[in-house]
Amino acid sequence: MMLDISKSAKSFLEALPGKQYKQIAERVLGLSVNQDPHDSRHLSGYPGYKRIDQGEYRIVFYVEGNVIRVPCIGKRNDDEVYRQLGRKG
Repeated sequence: MMLDISKSAKSFLEALPGKQYKQIAERVLGLSVNQDPHDSRHLSGYPGYKRIDQGEYRIVFYVEGNVIRVPCIGKRNDDEVYRQLGRKG
């Protein structure tokens, strides 16, 4: 499986402190091995989209053919990640 991480998700990830960057990057890379982690949940209102959490962060993704697309990453306690997703979709 290939990973496609959006420009905004990359920017968010690169701005994180080292420890959080490493944790989230590992979760995102782990999606290429397992596209349906045990803690993933479907997003209501966004068919095909799922989310996983890593600490205080949320990773939104969907599988399209042989590609895992990550349109946004954001804080769990902040609805900004869903606003970003709404603008993209």
